[in-house]
Amino acid sequence: MANSKYEYVKSFEVEDEVMFPNLIVVWINGRNFERLSKIHDFEKPCDEKALQLMNSCAVSVLQEYADIVLAYGFSDEFSFVFKKSSKFYERRTSKVLSIITSFFASVYVRKWSEFFPQQELKDPPSFHGRVISCPSIEVLQAYLLWRQNICHVKNQYDQCFWRLVKRGMTEKEAQNYLQGAEKRDKNDLLFEEFNLNYTTLEPISRQGSFVAKTAVEDIVKYKENGDPIKRLRRKIITVHSKKIASKQFWNDKSTLVKELGGFVEEIDNVKSEYVKCFEFDPKLMPFTWIVVRIDGCHFHKFSETHEFVKPNDERALKLMNFCAMAVLGEFQPDVVFAYGVSDEYSFIFKQSTNLYQRKASKIVSAIVSFFTSVYVMKWRDFFREKELKHPPSFDGRAVCYPSREILCDYLSWRQVDCHINNQYNSCFWKLVSLGKSKKEAQNSLKGAQLQKRLEELEIDYNSLPVMFRQGSSVFWNKEGKFLKHQENEESCESHRNVIVEHCDIIGPRFRLEHPGILDGK
Repeated sequence: MANSKYEYVKSFEVEDEVMFPNLIVVWINGRNFERLSKIHDFEKPCDEKALQLMNSCAVSVLQEYADIVLAYGFSDEFSFVFKKSSKFYERRTSKVLSIITSFFASVYVRKWSEFFPQQELKDPPSFHGRVISCPSIEVLQAYLLWRQNICHVKNQYDQCFWRLVKRGMTEKEAQNYLQGAEKRDKNDLLFEEFNLNYTTLEPISRQGSFVAKTAVEDIVKYKENGDPIKRLRRKIITVHSKKIASKQFWNDKSTLVKELGGFVEEIDNVKSEYVKCFEFDPKLMPFTWIVVRIDGCHFHKFSETHEFVKPNDERALKLMNFCAMAVLGEFQPDVVFAYGVSDEYSFIFKQSTNLYQRKASKIVSAIVSFFTSVYVMKWRDFFREKELKHPPSFDGRAVCYPSREILCDYLSWRQVDCHINNQYNSCFWKLVSLGKSKKEAQNSLKGAQLQKRLEELEIDYNSLPVMFRQGSSVFWNKEGKFLKHQENEESCESHRNVIVEHCDIIGPRFRLEHPGILDGK
């Protein structure tokens, strides 16, 4: 298919590869999980069902992605470690991070009812994430020790804090009471005031969860004489151990030693500053337009599994549009515009945004995981007769554009692509419906003039729904005034809402009619 004159905008994309021999660690943690826990009445200081849900999601991630060999998590966070030889998505940071974060969010929503069968999920969960590039096995060992130390410190504090609150203190009073308290002080407080020995608490909350792939011997069949035939197979285990960064614990697991390397020395202490220096968390250039573009992962297979209508499934497109509208609502006022087609969406941030200090990892992971959660939660609203058979996921990236003119060219590029792809797909699926195989249809369209082929196949392209031809633009409508009637008085209030339009965004008309969308403020 022909390239458009707007293709040059791709040159603003930056490669973000984690170079060999660095080990890749993806760390994710719940975004606004304090709000989520309040809305859903999680038990304090520790909700075991919520922890088991997180663990189950981590297991699913290891089952889905062969390159991930272990995960460690506690509370609302998990760290995923890739094998040292991994070439997962060419080791591109944005892709690796967004896919794992998105898939985790997808599974979290799908599995919610297994752990909270009596409680509806009311709020889309989302996650922040970042990539840690560990140059050696020793750095990974230090990282794991650091995270388990944080697990212990956080849980000990939470045990004290929530018991003080339950006894009658306000949250502010409990914070002040615990300010400056050392580890021994907290242990003494729990024992003397609440008759609680900290070491007797459930290991899942004190020590976190270590999820790993291991090799186990399994009986596959029996010989004629009754003797078992055994073979090694991969199994995912979840354990709660006191010292996951110790030589004894680690080197006992042959799969981890093979895929990552063994621990040589014991370490007892680690400074957070040391580990943080290996985080890959760049800030996006100030005073530029940020575009976060997300694309469905393996959506060709996903659409076949769920029998999407070809070449366009109106239900699927409307579900994508709903998710985009939810993103604008959740991330207002920073996200000002979105444009989507097929299984992709581009979200435009205002030029002056300082969301998450413009950290690319936080921005991308938050957008892609929130979008994914809404997609799963709202699936039944658009596909009433179809069960969601597999967790959908999306990859994402953030790109900076220095001027409004280049940003507009980016949007024009996406709409031109929409037009070209829809013409091609209309011809392709028409040929398939006429009896050609997919391979024959591809060969038939190779190098063809699509407009001519549309005419030959008697496809009235201009009569197709405008959403198919021009994609979907999502934005806040013009702010209007309305009278609000109250007892004995009237007041004038402003109101605006998110809308979806299917229109030409290449020409000047749209920008003239909506000058405030891309004004940069």
